[in-house]
Amino acid sequence: MKKLFSIVLVLALVLAFSAALAEPVTLTYAEVNPVEGTVVGDVALAFKDKLEELSGGEVLVDIQASGVMGDEKTVLANILGGDTSVDIVRISAFALNQYGAKKSVFLTLPYVFTSEDHYWKFVESDLAKEMLAESKEVGLPFNGLAYGEEGFRHFFSKTEVKTIEDLKGLKIRVSDDPIMTGMIAGLGAAFTPVSFGELSNSFQEVAPYMIKDGHTLGTIELIATDAALAKLTDDQKAMVQEAADYAMQVCKESVTAKQAEAEQKLIDMGCTVTEVEDKTPWQEATKAVLEENIAGMEEIYDAIVALQ
Repeated sequence: MKKLFSIVLVLALVLAFSAALAEPVTLTYAEVNPVEGTVVGDVALAFKDKLEELSGGEVLVDIQASGVMGDEKTVLANILGGDTSVDIVRISAFALNQYGAKKSVFLTLPYVFTSEDHYWKFVESDLAKEMLAESKEVGLPFNGLAYGEEGFRHFFSKTEVKTIEDLKGLKIRVSDDPIMTGMIAGLGAAFTPVSFGELSNSFQEVAPYMIKDGHTLGTIELIATDAALAKLTDDQKAMVQEAADYAMQVCKESVTAKQAEAEQKLIDMGCTVTEVEDKTPWQEATKAVLEENIAGMEEIYDAIVALQ
């Protein structure tokens, strides 16, 4: 009887130990925007589905969207302060510039990328991998996984703008950022600095005319914290990277569809849309703010341009 009891006890311990080993790792994914109806929401869901599929359920993803974990600045500041409540974060790609990742400035400068195709050639290049690695090189506690985008930014106006000359003297609302205000000054317009939230909610006031100059691209990046990767095996880390790459391919498809849908909605609302066939004059006008921010990194700029 004692022998039987011992065998049962050993089996129970083995089963308990096996169950403990099989306990999945859960990664918390922070997203400031809603999941439904957004490009970044599609990215989050694609990352979650692919990683859980690749890992066979060994790694789960808990998406905390709509800013539940805080805004982008707060989440990044918390990670830098040692907080481990967030594992994966979708950020604006240029956000790391203020933390020493200087190469990320290329992802917010005006007219660097001339088309969607140009940007995605960059995303798939070795140069993009080099720039993603910069966060670790400068000692930040996270790893760059992959780049994506939310679409080009264009100018809306109350009067029709067909050429760069039509911007002269106009007051344009932009985020209070030296690059944005420098760009507007270069184009000959006057700027009214506003918060990003206020800027995002102002389209109904200025929607009658849009000129598709594509001055900047809404570039995004997925990062994984050191603490998150420390919880994973080497194979699981590779799965995280594969899931991130997959999510950005979904991003590429999503942004194309959603941009077309958004533009059609504007047209249906009565917005007049003007295409910019040649961006050369716009690039020339904003050369000063570009050169100021790429000093010492001209080779990188040349390499990006060469990808067109």
